[in-house]
Amino acid sequence: MRLRGRALRAAPASGARADSAPRLAPPGRNPFVHELRLSALQKAQVAVMSLTLFPIRLLFAAFMMLLAWPLALVASLGPPDKEPEQPPALWRKVVDFLLKAIMRTMWFAGGFHRIAVKGQQALPTEATILTLAPHSSYFDAIPVTMTMSSIVMKAESRNIPIWGTLIRYIRPVFVSRSDQDSRRKTVEEIKRRAQSGTWPQIMIFPEGTCTNRTCLITFKPGAFIPGVPVQPVVLRYPNKLDTITWTWQGPGALKILWLTLCQFHNQVEIEFLPVYHPSEEEERSPALYASNVRRVMAEALGVSVTDYTFEDCQLALAEGQLRLPADTCLLEFARLVRGLGLKPEKLEKDLDKYSERARRRSGERIGLSEFAEYLEVPVSDTLEDMFSLFDESGDGKMDLREYLVALSVVCRPSRTLDTIQLAFKMYGSPEDGSVDAGQLSCILRTALGVAELTVTDLFQAIDHEEKGKITFADFSRFAEMVPSFAEDYLYPDQTRRDSGTHTPAAPIPNGFCADFSPDGPGVGSRPSCKKLD
Repeated sequence: MRLRGRALRAAPASGARADSAPRLAPPGRNPFVHELRLSALQKAQVAVMSLTLFPIRLLFAAFMMLLAWPLALVASLGPPDKEPEQPPALWRKVVDFLLKAIMRTMWFAGGFHRIAVKGQQALPTEATILTLAPHSSYFDAIPVTMTMSSIVMKAESRNIPIWGTLIRYIRPVFVSRSDQDSRRKTVEEIKRRAQSGTWPQIMIFPEGTCTNRTCLITFKPGAFIPGVPVQPVVLRYPNKLDTITWTWQGPGALKILWLTLCQFHNQVEIEFLPVYHPSEEEERSPALYASNVRRVMAEALGVSVTDYTFEDCQLALAEGQLRLPADTCLLEFARLVRGLGLKPEKLEKDLDKYSERARRRSGERIGLSEFAEYLEVPVSDTLEDMFSLFDESGDGKMDLREYLVALSVVCRPSRTLDTIQLAFKMYGSPEDGSVDAGQLSCILRTALGVAELTVTDLFQAIDHEEKGKITFADFSRFAEMVPSFAEDYLYPDQTRRDSGTHTPAAPIPNGFCADFSPDGPGVGSRPSCKKLD
């Protein structure tokens, strides 16, 4: 696979009001990776600050939270679902003022000396829901503490000492991952609060996960299901050194905190955009509503939109021996698979059948129309974009085997050897199923979604008898002896191996962006096309 450099189409959704909709991010762009490189001078600054200002800031922040805790504890006593008093009692106004002051002092001590606010926050009667994006860090809690708006959070967060008490004060909507009916209940609660007129505004991060702010990924429709006006709020961190971003691939939470507190000054901008009133069509279609609000926010930020989702994050960070590099185009491939209505989870069980059909073609290259016939889908812009990923020479032809290798990775990202075995069946010689160095290069380039890859050292290490060919059994034995073969032989200089990177074993949304969008048709789902046969 290789990127051909063509910009993908971003046709405005039906009912979109944006005259010049942002374009989709180009293929291969990975919004879930943040690479942080410090210069020698910056490293020296961090070293000095670690011994001087950092411990003072950390202790002061902890003291501020301890100071806020008893106020929040007393104010949050009572049934959590009790309707708030309107107008609020004087004592609650005082507590609210004191907590905002304490939290602002804490952020000031952490280096956020000036928080730039643009626009004006709408009144609850104008917009009961605030949608914030891009979501890139736990520092996105700054606008929450400034407004004391409610948020949607994981139910587990309420049990965190001190922090859980502070969270309960703002009357969050908790979503439980252990309760299968929790998402539906959460949406119903948001609807109830939005229509009551007595509850605080609700801040929601519709992306559902943290990104590196280079684009806006697909918005979850949960915030838009009530069909009420929302106020978009965009966040910016215009700092020279980005120590703020906390994505799934990059510096971990503690390192982000350490580096941020070691900066002399940290900037954040919060811009309240005009209230967005949904059309009748948008009220009927939460997915359309979400898409159109995302376009408005992307225009305000000056970034592109992309159809990447949290599921793509899981693909990028799957625990397998072939970890996807930052410049992989398999995320784009996965997006296009979804765009065609194909369901990887349903295709997986038939991969062997498809691979046998491709093996019988013996590397025969096919055109776009034949590819469409194979997938049993009509020729479309989405299909053309997918086809271009495999049209390496630009002659309008592709090798079906490459498509199936890429599809295998998308269907089972953690099962590296299963994908390699499938590829050996298609590329291997009829006699013993062996492949040469060129074929191995093609297999691994496709499995990693990169344009160029040097496999000479890896092939020689496996082919210790110098036969000029290897079988899957040879590859499997070597992978068992050297589990880190990809890092050692294919991309030894990849930044993901730096000690500063952090990869969670099982990526899940963090507390501020719990996914509460209900599953099932009618909420942003696409109809499934026919399966391959």
